[in-house]
Amino acid sequence: MNQKHYLLECCVDSVESALAAVSGGADRLELCGDLVVGGTTPSLALFEQVRELVDIPIRVLLRPRFGDFLYTVHEYRVLAREVQLFGSAGAEGIVVGCLTEDGALCMAQMEELVGLAGENGMKVTLHRAFDLCADPMEAYGCAQRLQVDTILTSGQERDCLTGLPLLQRLDRLQRETGGPRIMAGAGVTPEVISHFLARTGITCYHMSAKKEMESGMRYRREGVPMGLPSLSEYTLYRTDRETVARARQILDGQGQGA
Repeated sequence: MNQKHYLLECCVDSVESALAAVSGGADRLELCGDLVVGGTTPSLALFEQVRELVDIPIRVLLRPRFGDFLYTVHEYRVLAREVQLFGSAGAEGIVVGCLTEDGALCMAQMEELVGLAGENGMKVTLHRAFDLCADPMEAYGCAQRLQVDTILTSGQERDCLTGLPLLQRLDRLQRETGGPRIMAGAGVTPEVISHFLARTGITCYHMSAKKEMESGMRYRREGVPMGLPSLSEYTLYRTDRETVARARQILDGQGQGA
């Protein structure tokens, strides 16, 4: 029997999406805010409500703003405080990444954040800041020295299917060194998971399974954007339970769920 353990993590930014992901068979949640711009730190109130309603581990994205991962002193202080706040609130882990201006992991900042996470009983995922590093192999070694638990990556490409060659190299490196687990993310669908299972030993997959929903608003004033003009104020993005369930079924066909 195949004894591999396959992990399906769903990235969600609402209670509704969290409940759909759990119902579909997710093993773990990555909770964030503003998923439509790649995710930012969620509110503590959102975390508390999700934590009350679900019984699977929750890792919290810590990202103070949209954009790159070169943080000011003030932004970094916010991150460090958030580690403590979400640790006290019961998060299983944090999802974080800090870079230098030259595209390397900022080891001083990362060491402190990983240390704070450990003091609060949390594990650490290095998020897709990894995909903006100048040297992915060097970054992997740094993450291993930091004792990061997982690296979420698309293989330094727009989506993980395009980044498959680097993901295959990282997967081999993980198995050779026992370093951080590689979690494939960006563009993950049930079909992509099947493709990866046939070509890699990767056992961790990260998906949002987003679907568009129409707002219940009947009165609509068009042409008054609250944020990005390209986005409709009356379109909601929610996790699709059925997509998660199909991904779960594919992984369960390979081994036991993590």
